[in-house]
Amino acid sequence: MTDSGINGFEKATIGGGCFWCVEAVFEGMEGVRSVISGYAGGTTENPTYEEVCSGNTGQAEVVQITFDPGKITYQDILRLFFRAHDPTTPNRQGADRGTQYRSIILYDSEAQEKTARETIFGLTESGQFNAPIVTEVVPLKKFYPAEDYHQDYFAKNPFNAYCQAVIRPKLEKLKKK
Repeated sequence: MTDSGINGFEKATIGGGCFWCVEAVFEGMEGVRSVISGYAGGTTENPTYEEVCSGNTGQAEVVQITFDPGKITYQDILRLFFRAHDPTTPNRQGADRGTQYRSIILYDSEAQEKTARETIFGLTESGQFNAPIVTEVVPLKKFYPAEDYHQDYFAKNPFNAYCQAVIRPKLEKLKKK
């Protein structure tokens, strides 16, 4: 999935709860070309949002970030990812519960896998979290873009109740850090 041989861009696929939240964190960042909400990590092909929400597909809500590694590194993306969600809660982020909300990094190269595992090891050693990190690190087999109404959700729906109660405070907290 790495595009670096074609246009200089690479891709990172990560999930840390609701994809609307993760998407909002990375959209508009310098070096990020695009952020697409979708599904990965499961067995059901071409899943719908309703199927993923059932918890029976194995798919997680994820985002696929296309980025310029000359402006933002894969490690930088992972560092922000770990600040933007709680990687110590299995199958849960805030009030969102289920395997579709698990913390997951889906790598597409040995270099990405190594960076992900080293980042988790470093965070574990630092004692930054009060509980063990449960983030899955698995190979990306297939990424399925979510339905159109999920794309750019926060940007298109800033006054939605979920956006106001969950996403906006998360973004404000990250800006302070």
